[in-house]
Amino acid sequence: GINVWCAAGKRTFGTHALVHRIQAAQLEKLVNHRKLVLPQLGAVGVSAHAVKNATGFRVRYGPVRARDLPRFLATGMQASAESRRIRFSLRDRLALPPVELVAVLLPLLVLLLLGAKGPVAAICGVTVLFPILLPWIPTHTFSTKGFILGGVVALPFAVSALLKNPEAALRLRSTWALLYALLLPPITTYLTLHYTGCTPYT
Repeated sequence: GINVWCAAGKRTFGTHALVHRIQAAQLEKLVNHRKLVLPQLGAVGVSAHAVKNATGFRVRYGPVRARDLPRFLATGMQASAESRRIRFSLRDRLALPPVELVAVLLPLLVLLLLGAKGPVAAICGVTVLFPILLPWIPTHTFSTKGFILGGVVALPFAVSALLKNPEAALRLRSTWALLYALLLPPITTYLTLHYTGCTPYT
């Protein structure tokens, strides 16, 4: 399937696309009714009256989740308040890290081969911790949430760089600590922006 909420916002699931598909499929010849049930989260991109004027089909918005469709249809297309609500629970959020890890797998392997533990920790931290901690990280924007998480991930590496090898020059140790502190938060900020469109937070 597709993320209809994101697609609706980008006009790839919208009035024009819907009308085009109905007409291309000649849907009026395939069914003996004139009702369309669309995903609730796709409503932002669809003008129901424009679809009806162009095709004769009346748009009804179904529940948020597909699992609630049978009950929605059985009750004469009446959605309960609960089926209209978006919760984005921990279970929902845990579905996101595996997808993101696959997307960053190649860079992760390259960094591991190069021995770059800091960036690897940043990537793993974001892909696993960010969706789990999302409701509790301060601020509302993903960029600042990612920056905060990046700072937390960078802290042990920066401290370790300063204290790990006391006989090394302080300037060298400070440089490494500064590199971790300056590089990891932007990496995590970039990666957290991948989650926009995956959640009802944006």
